[in-house]
Amino acid sequence: MALERFLKDGKLITIPRKQKAKEALFDALSEKFEFDRDYSEKEVNAILAEVYDDYAILRRYLVDTKRLARDDYGHHYCRIKLEK
Repeated sequence: MALERFLKDGKLITIPRKQKAKEALFDALSEKFEFDRDYSEKEVNAILAEVYDDYAILRRYLVDTKRLARDDYGHHYCRIKLEK
């Protein structure tokens, strides 16, 4: 899936509507995080803000699609393997 049409100068212009394109985007975003490493919410936000101004929605999508896990308080995040 070519994500370039959703990007301009390396920044995401819009979140794709089609599920297949969304999945490809979320896969690409999850690759910005290392396995076996804890990230603070501030670190996650900084990484995602490089891609899209509304980093909070991207963070929610990554958690909702089980690409990132977070603690009950939303302070710590980690990348998890996506089960397909």
